[in-house]
Formats: sequence, C-alpha cells, structure tokens
Amino acid sequence: MPAFDYNSAFSRNIGWVTEAEQEILRNKRVAIGGLGGVGGVHLLTLARMGISKFSIADFDVFDIVNFNRQIGATVNTIGRPKLDVLAEMVSDINPEVDLRFFPEGVQKACIDSFLEDVDIYVDGLDFFAFEPRRMTFAACERRGIPAVTAAPLGLGTAWLVFGPGGMPFESYFGFEGCDEFEMGVRFLVGLSPAMLQRGYLVDLQRVNFRERRGPSNIASCQLCAGVAAVEVLRILLQRPGGKLAPWGRQFDPYRGKFVTTWRPLGYRNPMQIMVAALVRQQLRGR
Repeated sequence: MPAFDYNSAFSRNIGWVTEAEQEILRNKRVAIGGLGGVGGVHLLTLARMGISKFSIADFDVFDIVNFNRQIGATVNTIGRPKLDVLAEMVSDINPEVDLRFFPEGVQKACIDSFLEDVDIYVDGLDFFAFEPRRMTFAACERRGIPAVTAAPLGLGTAWLVFGPGGMPFESYFGFEGCDEFEMGVRFLVGLSPAMLQRGYLVDLQRVNFRERRGPSNIASCQLCAGVAAVEVLRILLQRPGGKLAPWGRQFDPYRGKFVTTWRPLGYRNPMQIMVAALVRQQLRGR
C-alpha cells in the first residue's frame, strides 16, 4: 500500500483554493453534532476538502431505516455506532485526520470540551433535537464560533449561518416557551421562509411533528453537505460573499429555484408569522 501524502491527496483542490489556503484548511478544526443523514456526509465532504481536524458527536447506531439517506448505513454497519463507522470512513480518506470523539452525543456535560479549539460548528443533529441544538448554538454564540445549519427539505436544501455580527439563533427562531410542536413549526419556517418544498409533497400524512417523523431522501442530504461545505470554506478562509442570519438561502432543484431571504425580527417578522400560521393550520388540520 502506498504511503499517504496529504499534498498529493488533495492536490486537485488547488485552483479553487491556493496552496496556502489548503494548508489553512488542513489546520482548522470543525465540530459536527450528529452523524446521521446530513452529519455523516458533512464529515466526509469536509474531509475531502482537506480539513484534517474534527470533533464529532453521536450516540446512535445504524438501523435499516437509515438506508435511504445516511452515508454510513449498510448491511454491514447495522447495529454499529455511527461514530465508529464514520471515523473509519474518514480515516480511509485521510489517515492523518485528528478526531475527537463524543459518543454520548451533544450534552451539557461535554459541550465545553466538544467546542474546545473549534473554528466552526456544522449542525448535523436530527430535525427534532431542539434542546441539544439550542444549547449548542448558544454555546457557539458565547464563544464567537460561527455555526452553519443546512436542512434537507423536500428534494433540496435550505441553510443559515449564525455568527458574530448576525442575529442570534434564539432570536431568529424564538423557541423560548414553546412546546415541541411549535418549535417544529418555527424551525421549519425559519429554515425555509420561501417553503419551496411545499408544492410537491405527495403524502402529507408522512409528516407528523408530534411523532417526530417526516420523509427524507439522499439527494437533499447530499445537497446540504455541498452548500454547508462552501460556507465552511468561505468562513475559514475569510472570503467575502457570505450572509449571516437573518439572511437565509434555499435551493430546490426539483422546482429549479434558488431564493435568498431576509427576515429581520426573525420569527416575529410579519411574513414569518403568516407562513407559520399556515403551516400550523395545515399540520393540525389533518
């Protein structure tokens, strides 16, 4: 087996990044909470960009219901911890990768060590993991760590970037005092103010916030990883052009549409209030 050589392995990145920028990426640390539908492909995508330091957190194991979308889910990995499987996969891409493991997932007891020395956080938590997500984004805000969340919605993706100078996560979504159903509504509408995915959902019965379930697919997860990776690159290399919340973006290839949204006041924006009311009514009226 030939010896691994970092510069050769990622030489085809050069041109889109300079050699000096590639070295910057090599020495940055990315934290990823959750290694399921989007988190696993986030990890492998960023590793192929040459990022070589990761803090990864997940407590779950692979199951057959993960096969439709999760990059590490195979017959051979059923019952195995997602953390272990993805660590093996990323080490096969870069044997020199520096991994810090958090097998208990994102928890209050480990949040400080999880974010230690981290340059950016990428959200890979389950849609309904509201409390761990709130805790993690709040911790990133306190530390001045930029955070990216990209959601697989329909056959596309919507994404937001939080960081110094932008609207805080909690101010944008307004979860305080909400029950889980209302947090689900506000999270969905906050992620995708344009709601491009609504027009082609063929079975609304498959969406049930109270039972914590909804349809998913691999195409949207792959798109999430692509757009999140670009935001990570832009931020870590201090390139211009990024927009922080309350700016958001959504790309839906099924409808052939890309939109940029701006929602000052976040969940209190009149347009957000109107869309949330429609979504709330639709989900409760079934």
